[in-house]
Amino acid sequence: MNRKLTASTALLLTVPPLLWAGNAIVGRLVRAAVPPMTLNLLRWSIALLILLPLGRAILRPGSGLWTDWRRYSLLGLLGVGLYNALQYLALQTSTPINVTLVASGMPVWMLLVGALCFGVPVKRRQLIGAALSIAGVLLVLARGEWRQFVAMRLVAGDLYMILATIAWSFYSWLLMQPKDRPEIRADWAAFLAAQVVYGVLWSGALAGAEWSNGDVHIDWSWKVATALLYVALGPAVIAFRCWGAGVQRAGPTVGAFFINLTPLFAALMSSAFLGELPHWYHIAAFALIIGGIGWSAR
Repeated sequence: MNRKLTASTALLLTVPPLLWAGNAIVGRLVRAAVPPMTLNLLRWSIALLILLPLGRAILRPGSGLWTDWRRYSLLGLLGVGLYNALQYLALQTSTPINVTLVASGMPVWMLLVGALCFGVPVKRRQLIGAALSIAGVLLVLARGEWRQFVAMRLVAGDLYMILATIAWSFYSWLLMQPKDRPEIRADWAAFLAAQVVYGVLWSGALAGAEWSNGDVHIDWSWKVATALLYVALGPAVIAFRCWGAGVQRAGPTVGAFFINLTPLFAALMSSAFLGELPHWYHIAAFALIIGGIGWSAR
């Protein structure tokens, strides 16, 4: 898989981490108002309402939604159902920066899944790029001081995020498998809508289990409504569109390194909400992450 990383492809792969960083912060802000599985169901139900008018061809009899239902059901489970639900569940006990930092192990998982399950060999430059990018993430985690990194402890939310990251790795590799009908692959809205249709079904099953196992409720407010609109339009529709296009151009391995920008964006957004200016280690981490991306994409 020898593909060049152009400026347009880099932009496509940079937009999702920016929007996903905002998704982590929003998910943390509304964690007490909306249960995690329910939040995921509401998010993707709204996203589906946005997508269907754009990709309505997918609903026609004989389309890939029906004939290739196993493929889209699996993509919907991994990319819509499991990954996002586990992330919102992780945000119940972990912070946005911690959650996005744990997800920064994506390059390692992507390399492992590609090698073990899809027969894609790991190249030396990819290992070096992974080391550089993760070093940048760890620098942010330690806030420039090694003592803070040594004192770090993983919580339940961090473990949920590891599972989410593994699910996303499989999802990204499956995107590369040429098993879609040409008319669906050419229509991005139909391709994404086919995944979301089944993803909403999976999310509904998880939300149903959530409501049946405890005293669950939603505290409706304008803040919650605004949050739902953001996570449905930005991190869902726009981010998934850009990610899918970027991964198809550059491949899942290169795309995984861009996900390491998410904790950096999350740290900057958290600093903005707290009124703090970026520190030197944010800049150094950015340089390391970009260096990892550039080295692995050579």
